[in-house]
Amino acid sequence: MKVLFIGGTGIISSAASRLAAERGIELTLLRRGQRTAEVPASVRTIIADVNDETAVAHVLGNEKFDSIVDWVAFTPKDVERDIRLFRDRTKQFIFISSASAYQRLSGHYLITESTPLANPFWQYSRDKIACEERLMKAFRDDSFPITIVRPSLTYGDTQIALAVNSWQRSYTAVDRMRRGKKVIVPGDGSSLWVVTHNSDFAEGLVGLLGHQQAIGHAFHITSDEVMTWDQFYRITAHAAGVEAQIIHIPSDYIGACIPDEVGSLTGDKATSVVFDNGKIKRFVPGYCAKVPFAQGIQRTIEWFDADPRRKEIDEGANASWDMLIQAYESGLSDALRKFGQGS
Repeated sequence: MKVLFIGGTGIISSAASRLAAERGIELTLLRRGQRTAEVPASVRTIIADVNDETAVAHVLGNEKFDSIVDWVAFTPKDVERDIRLFRDRTKQFIFISSASAYQRLSGHYLITESTPLANPFWQYSRDKIACEERLMKAFRDDSFPITIVRPSLTYGDTQIALAVNSWQRSYTAVDRMRRGKKVIVPGDGSSLWVVTHNSDFAEGLVGLLGHQQAIGHAFHITSDEVMTWDQFYRITAHAAGVEAQIIHIPSDYIGACIPDEVGSLTGDKATSVVFDNGKIKRFVPGYCAKVPFAQGIQRTIEWFDADPRRKEIDEGANASWDMLIQAYESGLSDALRKFGQGS
């Protein structure tokens, strides 16, 4: 099978690249060359900016692929470009969307692929929804061979995934834990969630490559291990050799103080989310997420501990969290005094 990845060296896509190579897929990565991530020896790399359509058309020449996956399309403009570039080059085009596109509080705790798509809180998610709608229109009107995949919160050896953390410098939350500082859990910590290891996601994604019956369909690919946010934080702290000092702060309070968190929390992680993975299991027989969070996060912590240079700290995020915690605790103390419960 001949496959092209647009991107292929990110947290999620790198695991899919490794697995595709292990399974003997003839894989090519089209990327700008900015990342230094290791690429399997059997994988061909083409350096080009997908936004330069003339350059991409030139480097690909007359090549065609059984499947093309775009890991870096985020807006309708991006997918319009993809339709122009790849309409006649592939039997299957996989768009990486997001499970944050699903409507929260839709009337049922269990999310399936038929759950409505709506997210008024996060522009990222609204853009992904718009991309899906454009691609499905191309499928209906012009037989564009689209398959949609919706990852949820996914991590790997190089990423610590928690509800409130720095994505670019994800060791920051663990550094706080190890220094005995408080870490923020939205709500009361009892909301249910799933966090998926990238190697598990890769099993589902690679299983869809070249799958002609998957054309016109959407899939989410997540773990079936459901836990509360408090559990995820405490397991992470245990892997780091400490006990988490958790402070619960309502999501709307966090968003009011740090507006950049509104999308990620109110638009995604503030409510309980459980995914029904029955559809991906039907299309990819044998799919099963095998990496428990306790095992996966242990590997992640070990990766960071292996080289101090990896332990980058987001000082801006730290400062914002400290101010937020101070403001919340001050307000709580003042309220308790007013209600005659404080000293």
